[in-house]
Amino acid sequence: MPFVTIDGQPLHYIDQGTGPAVLLAGSYLWDQAMWAPQIAALSPHYRVIAPDLWGHGQSGPIPQTTTSLDDIARQGLVLLDHLDIECVTLVGLSVGGMWGARLALSAPGRINGLVLMDTWLGAEPDPTREYYFSLLKQIEEGGVITPQLLDVIVPIFFHPDIDRDSALFQDFRESLAALPSDRLRQSIVPMGRITFGRGDLLSRLGELDADATLLMCGDQDQPRPPAETREMAELIGCPYVLVPEAGHISNLENAPFVTDELLTFLAQRNSAKP
Repeated sequence: MPFVTIDGQPLHYIDQGTGPAVLLAGSYLWDQAMWAPQIAALSPHYRVIAPDLWGHGQSGPIPQTTTSLDDIARQGLVLLDHLDIECVTLVGLSVGGMWGARLALSAPGRINGLVLMDTWLGAEPDPTREYYFSLLKQIEEGGVITPQLLDVIVPIFFHPDIDRDSALFQDFRESLAALPSDRLRQSIVPMGRITFGRGDLLSRLGELDADATLLMCGDQDQPRPPAETREMAELIGCPYVLVPEAGHISNLENAPFVTDELLTFLAQRNSAKP
């Protein structure tokens, strides 16, 4: 199990396969296992790197010096340096896209391609930010994600008609219910406040390389609706794709579609079909 110490804490990551490098940056409240279908499909052709967010999976607590998504992006570059990866295609979903775009803007020479999925690079609208902050406060005060909070939080990540008895839904619910108090208070809540308290990056989207950028979004994504993806695609000048029958975790809800889109994009960016 590979780890790298960054800002005094151990960051866990998957490093699988050989070839051009692909960095998979995942969603808040999910670990690198969310990328399992894509890792299986990509790693025969590419070197796939998938880190766990601080306090998620096997990574250590969020470093005390980490106060913004810019810090997370800087730490992502430290990981690439540690792995001697000069250039990478970055695929970021949700918060992974938020810090992934910041990495691309701060170090454009390190990015061969950028896929932003189910994400929004503007500031969180005031009503939803305050709503999420109120949920985080309840979690911090109680030291647990109660069944009542699970009933609110878990459905946010999926399309509205998902079978709530499905393994995908229930496994995610159980993973959140099992989070210990110290991890919730030390990492999950602070990471949530960093995510939902982020600054507005929309004015800088024109700096991204439109020819090397693709946006994707579940066609039934509730927290990050397709209209946001369309707006960002227009600002960047890049194409976008809606993932059929998928919500926020579109790479799992319609894994074959997302994987095919990624393989096509990666082949184009690396000038040869894998």
